[in-house]
Amino acid sequence: MTTTVAENPINLLGRGIRNFFCGFGGLVVFMTRMLVSLRRGLPRRHVLVPILYEIGVRSVPVVLVTGAFIGMVLAVQTYTQFKMMHMESRLGAIITMTLVSELGPVLAATMLAGRVGSAMAAELGTMRVTEQVHAISALGADPVSYLVVPRFIACVALIPMLTAIADAVGILSGWLFSWHVLGINPHQYWMYAVQFVTGWDVMAGLIKSVLFGCSIAIVACQQGFHCGAGAEGVGRAATQAFVFSFIAILGMDFLLTVVLNTTYYLIWPQAVSLAIAGVW
Repeated sequence: MTTTVAENPINLLGRGIRNFFCGFGGLVVFMTRMLVSLRRGLPRRHVLVPILYEIGVRSVPVVLVTGAFIGMVLAVQTYTQFKMMHMESRLGAIITMTLVSELGPVLAATMLAGRVGSAMAAELGTMRVTEQVHAISALGADPVSYLVVPRFIACVALIPMLTAIADAVGILSGWLFSWHVLGINPHQYWMYAVQFVTGWDVMAGLIKSVLFGCSIAIVACQQGFHCGAGAEGVGRAATQAFVFSFIAILGMDFLLTVVLNTTYYLIWPQAVSLAIAGVW
């Protein structure tokens, strides 16, 4: 069978690489435009407060459920292995450290990308399809300043708080499950949790959540602003917003873990020593 040009693997690879760099370039241009609009000033209160409520308050139930089950699943999965090594009393350390530094930020951001990111992309995409974005431009206002900047600020400000809530609920649910179901001494649970988890672990998780919030807001708004025509275009924009946000979260999590771990081994012990010595 003769292979057509469209089926040539090299052509498909080249087209995929071209589409990737075109999409990434469009995302960078959109982010630059948003940052320029952000420098002009914060949005007005009546514009920002409803978005803060939608992203923050209405996401709390999802975050609570996610954090609770994460903590209990970690307790179930790690108890058997720790019991084989007679280290089940240290269950609090592994649950707390894993939640605070890794699973809490990643899974909270993933749930919010599905709920908040898809909703923002669908909302902005509908506004673009119905030409409301063009109407804002025709009235002399900047649609990026009016539509994108408030959502970006809300994501950056609230997703770290939601991540902290998920971490706290996960730690408490893991403690309750370990105590009442697995029979772990609660004093030993908290003792090892405090002993092995440092302030750097908490800080690293919050730094990750801030950057995850940035990526969710930028990707979702960019997909909504550049969606295709009709209901199919809006649906595709919402789907791509979640998929691309999830990929960005995983990629950034890997890079940030490498960078933060390297920074920890280079800086944190010296900083703690200086603090103890009374220099700070």
